[in-house]
Amino acid sequence: MVFQRTDSRTFLKQMLQKILNWRLKTPFYYGWLVLGITSLATFAASGLTQVVLGGIQVYITDDNGWDDGSLAFAAAIGTWASGMIAPLIGRLADRFGPRWLMPFGLVIAGISFFALAGANALWQFYGGYIVGRAVSNPVLVGLVPRTAAVNFFRRRRNMALAMVSVFRPTAGAINIQIISVIASHQGYRAAYRYLGVLSILLVLPVVLFMRRQPEDIGLLPDGATEEQTDGPAGRRPQALTPEFSWTAGEAVKTKAFWMLVIIACLGTMGSSATGFSMVPYLVEDAGLSTANAAVVLSVGTFLAVANIFWGYLADKITPRRCLLVMMIGSGGMMAYFLGVNSLATAMVFALVWGVFSGGLGSLENMVLAEYFGRNSYGTILGIFSPLQMVALGAGPALASAVKMLAGNYTVLYLAMMAAYFLSAILMYLARPPRHPARADAEALAPAD
Repeated sequence: MVFQRTDSRTFLKQMLQKILNWRLKTPFYYGWLVLGITSLATFAASGLTQVVLGGIQVYITDDNGWDDGSLAFAAAIGTWASGMIAPLIGRLADRFGPRWLMPFGLVIAGISFFALAGANALWQFYGGYIVGRAVSNPVLVGLVPRTAAVNFFRRRRNMALAMVSVFRPTAGAINIQIISVIASHQGYRAAYRYLGVLSILLVLPVVLFMRRQPEDIGLLPDGATEEQTDGPAGRRPQALTPEFSWTAGEAVKTKAFWMLVIIACLGTMGSSATGFSMVPYLVEDAGLSTANAAVVLSVGTFLAVANIFWGYLADKITPRRCLLVMMIGSGGMMAYFLGVNSLATAMVFALVWGVFSGGLGSLENMVLAEYFGRNSYGTILGIFSPLQMVALGAGPALASAVKMLAGNYTVLYLAMMAAYFLSAILMYLARPPRHPARADAEALAPAD
């Protein structure tokens, strides 16, 4: 009997190991499948992003009788909490990758959606939202997916990062419309329940298909195989110059790193404040209906698909120059926004502002990868993210505070315009850092 139990445990262990080692054979590079699965997880988690909360807040506050500003601080606290755990998530992403982190994030997101659906008091809503936002943002939306993209791609890294950055805003834009339609017919609580079910269902495909890095399955970044690199020179793919990777400790000692932090914080605060306040501003100051204002926000958010364009352009003129152009364009559009007074002018703003501001996250991450390499990318981004999350969470809180104090959003948008232009100046000054002395020592070291 003891032998039978031992044999059963051994058999089950072997079967589990076979399942975990199984890899789908794809006719294309496996990294694209990794990005595809990531997009599904990000879609589910985008229901907890603050732009979606901003777009559907009217349904929630009207249903519960809460005031307009009551949800802004939930968005801020949840975002700040996600920043606080980002350093830990970054280290775990470098060590374990997305295969085990993302299922954990999906389970937490699913539980949070069900908690939001059942919340009848403001403190209950805060609890469900803050926990879900804190975990899902770095694990399913930002840090872990971007680390996977950097690990699986080098030649096409800018495009891969652009695609990852597209997932969140496009998923958010779609979710705003889906939740709005469901809320109009079944209530917002039903929409949250559907997102909870989707989150739980996605756990299995993530476990089956995600991997930490291409080397785990016998590949190299962009799809080269170990055999190809060991084969005759005439059959090898064109070699890339060896990439130097900074440690996190080395990166934080550079002036460029901290200038990028400031740029990201200013740009992120501008985008989050504008996105969160857009619907109330268009309804109260521009005279649009709530439905039309939500469509304008969705259009502006959805146009983050322009990240694909930024990824292509970054390969041509460098991510740094693209980010400089983006900041100048975003600042100019804030001045235009103050004159919006109709659906037509609001749509013009959404179209242009969406193209410019939507590229912020992807271009920042392209610059980080270009300046500091891939081996410690998750850890470096984990140091970078908390400060950026403070700015992201400060945007809605700042928008609400300015509205309460000034009675309108004019001062807010003027301040955001100044923030964008200051970021452009800093980006011009933020040159790639000189490699540490270790880089020269490694270059001189004999090959094994």
